[in-house]
Amino acid sequence: MHRPCPKFAKVFCFFFPKKKRFLLLTPFGEKLRALRAERGILQQDMARALEVSPAYLSALEHGRRGAPSAGLIHQICDFFGLIWDDADELKSLARLSRPRLRLNTAGLTPEQTALGNLFTRELRNLDPQTVSAIQALLDAAVTPPARPPRAKTRAKAAGSAPIS
Repeated sequence: MHRPCPKFAKVFCFFFPKKKRFLLLTPFGEKLRALRAERGILQQDMARALEVSPAYLSALEHGRRGAPSAGLIHQICDFFGLIWDDADELKSLARLSRPRLRLNTAGLTPEQTALGNLFTRELRNLDPQTVSAIQALLDAAVTPPARPPRAKTRAKAAGSAPIS
């Protein structure tokens, strides 16, 4: 049964009928939906098993709720039987899926503050290729440096006896 659109959304519903609306998922929501689809699990069934409402689970997937708690992420990992790398990936995606971002510019240069404000204003208007390019640029800029060798390795490389 099709519910009528609310008055304030009539234009939206006219241009984007229910079946053709875009699914705007967070990275966490996209992974969660993929896990459910791979296993043929309905959102209602998963919500019942996790003891949350289907509406809450849907809101998590679509970014209308904050990032899930560590406890809920643990429950989800148990539900799907995720361990090690898969569980770490889900936790990482949850951290990346906060729907409302806060930018603390205290202690930044004026240029960094201006860039942050510009990015906050214009992110919504960027095309996917630009977003990918910015992501690649930032990933390259913040790659952690290689770790220096451990003390024993340095001692061997210098030709001295290792410290016991």
